[in-house]
Amino acid sequence: QVQLVESGGGLVQAGGSLRVSCAASGRTFSILASGWFRQTPGKEREFVAAVRWSGSTTYYADSVKGRFTISRDNARNTMYLQMNRLKPEDTAVYYCAATSTLVGSGGSLIGALRSGYWGQGTQVTVSS
Repeated sequence: QVQLVESGGGLVQAGGSLRVSCAASGRTFSILASGWFRQTPGKEREFVAAVRWSGSTTYYADSVKGRFTISRDNARNTMYLQMNRLKPEDTAVYYCAATSTLVGSGGSLIGALRSGYWGQGTQVTVSS
């Protein structure tokens, strides 16, 4: 019902910046929240950031607070993750996620995103 297409991944040096994008299509009117997760080989998929599409409340993992910013473009149904002051440990495949499930807290929102729609992922590599 919802398709997510990501772009913007690539190679960047430590301390640099990168913006990844997630374009939503299909039944986008049903989306209540979207966010970003990342995963490295052999590790669990880690929550990064999320935004509610009504009210624009945002949530961030402690590891990226102050460096990453999540935002939405309502007209284009596109969500962005601006990544600044990148570190080698930020290297991962970044996945876009969205949910149509109504939730009332940050924790349950993250859970709803995990069980919702997913993009294909885009590789972000930060070199030292």
